[in-house]
Amino acid sequence: MSEQYEVHPHTKVVRGHNRASYDPGQIHGIIDDALICHVGTVIDGRPVMIPTAHWRVGERIYIHGASKNRILAAIADGAEACLCITLLDGLVMARSAFHHSANYRSVIIYGKGTLVADDAGKMEHSRLFTEKLEPGRWEQIRHPNKQELKATMFLGFDLNEVSAKVRSGDPVDDEEDYDLDVWAGVLPCATVWGAPIDDTRLKPGIVR
Repeated sequence: MSEQYEVHPHTKVVRGHNRASYDPGQIHGIIDDALICHVGTVIDGRPVMIPTAHWRVGERIYIHGASKNRILAAIADGAEACLCITLLDGLVMARSAFHHSANYRSVIIYGKGTLVADDAGKMEHSRLFTEKLEPGRWEQIRHPNKQELKATMFLGFDLNEVSAKVRSGDPVDDEEDYDLDVWAGVLPCATVWGAPIDDTRLKPGIVR
């Protein structure tokens, strides 16, 4: 593929353009590192949005939910969607209130969703979703039955109209503020998994 995604008028980062990225490798990395995206569209003239899990296959990002979900149904019927992914890496503590910020990695995707209609495709995406949550999990669990597949909608979006915005590093204060006796720097933020908590109905002798 090309060295970077094509820049469209609505994907061009204007504010803080120096933080923009259209690099496929960086954008793929942000999508893959994140577990949750927010999906927005317009229904009956009103903006609507839901958080949902996502996964990537090549140059497409996928989401799923209940077949009767009105937002997913609207997108399946042709409504354009916007997907937003954000990873918080730290709080940027400056010497002035104005220059406080955050270190983050974010991706915005625009497009129309394509419905995964056949059961074989739904089963494969059930596997891909599960394996993103925890590699190897698919081989341990019961797979979806026909009724469960019918009750679930899968939508895929091409990574054509996409951009990333990334901030990292120190706060940027006004020059005169560097003499203030105020601590400044970054408070790092990371997602850390805790120790597993057994289901209260877990059969004796089963361990993770």
